[in-house]
Amino acid sequence: MNNRSMTVLVGLALVALILSGIIFTVKESERGVLLKFGEVVRDDLKPGIQFKWPFINEPRLFDGRIRVLEMRQEEYLTQEKKRLVVDSYVMWRIEDVKQFYIATGGGNESRVQMLLAPRVNEGLRNQFGERTVYEVVAGEREELVAELSETIDSKAQEGLGIDVVEIRVKRIELPPSVSGSVYDRMRAEREREARSHRARGNELAEGIRAAADRERTEIVADAYRQAEELRGAGDAEAAAIYAEAYEKDPEFFGFYRSMEAYRNVFRSKDDLILLQPQGEFFEYMKKQ
Repeated sequence: MNNRSMTVLVGLALVALILSGIIFTVKESERGVLLKFGEVVRDDLKPGIQFKWPFINEPRLFDGRIRVLEMRQEEYLTQEKKRLVVDSYVMWRIEDVKQFYIATGGGNESRVQMLLAPRVNEGLRNQFGERTVYEVVAGEREELVAELSETIDSKAQEGLGIDVVEIRVKRIELPPSVSGSVYDRMRAEREREARSHRARGNELAEGIRAAADRERTEIVADAYRQAEELRGAGDAEAAAIYAEAYEKDPEFFGFYRSMEAYRNVFRSKDDLILLQPQGEFFEYMKKQ
């Protein structure tokens, strides 16, 4: 290798060294500040290639994506002084990078946990203290975490420079020492409520059944009345027809009625009737 090639290599190395001292890159997922002798001179550096003075400026870059802070399991008292064991977590990201750098002593995330966790615990304690066991377990959990997230977020932005995206309650349990008695009381309460519902259902059923029976009786009575009226009208009409026929030919009418009587009396071979032969019943049987 000749002297010229060596000179070129040395020159390129010097250029690379100089460039590495004045150029640095900020990724899309990063937030950062530029320091001058430890003091922030530029905050919220934009993604891309940035420039700095060697030995004077120092960039500090942090992950700008959403991060999760797992909270330690805690016990809280509800409105009726019942203890609940709660697991929760906080989702956060950097909002004001300069404030975050100053508040955390250079971007120490363990300090974020140390400063944010007490605020979340205090907020959870207040929210649980305003609600009953049923409300925090089943009724108002979404409202609880929404109010807490809003309250903690405003404080965190002012003090820590972070945005609390969401606070979530993963699990709510009763302490082992009281869970059995509480479950027994809840079970007894549900059974009492079930009995009350069944009693009201039976009462409604009896009322519906009585109304149906009354309606059926009224319908049957009305149908019987109409049938009797129709039967009476038919009998009256038949009597009128008989009377009219009797007036036209009394002799034939008498004969016809006697034949009808004979047929009805002697309908079966087992029928037996004892009468005197001289009676009027056999009048037409004796005539030629």
